[in-house]
Amino acid sequence: MTDLEILKKLTGESDDVLLSLLLSDAEEFVLSYTKRTELPDILKKTVRDLAINALNRMGTEGESGRSEGGESYSFDAAPKQIFDVLNRYRLIGVGGRCYEAKKKQTEMVQP
Repeated sequence: MTDLEILKKLTGESDDVLLSLLLSDAEEFVLSYTKRTELPDILKKTVRDLAINALNRMGTEGESGRSEGGESYSFDAAPKQIFDVLNRYRLIGVGGRCYEAKKKQTEMVQP
C-alpha cells in the first residue's frame, strides 16, 4: 500500500492532489530538518504523521489558539513525539558539513 493510499484510509480525504502535496511538503520538511538527502524508510510514518497534522491544521494556519463556544484549543507546530523521532535521525554537522552514510550497492555475481 502506498503512502497516499494509507493517508486516504487514515483521514477519509479523497483529494489525491491535496494529499500528495501534503506528503511532498512533509517529506521536504523531514529531509531539511534531519539534514538528509534521502528519506530512510523508518521515517516514512513520521512523514505521514506530519501530513495528517497539516491536513488537520488547514484553516487554522498561523493561529496558536482559539476559543469557540466556551471551549479553548491550542495548537503546536507539530506534536512533540514527531520531533522526538526526527531528533533521533538528525545528522550532526562537522566543520559546517553533514555526512550521510551511502547505501551499499549489491553486485550481481554471474554464475
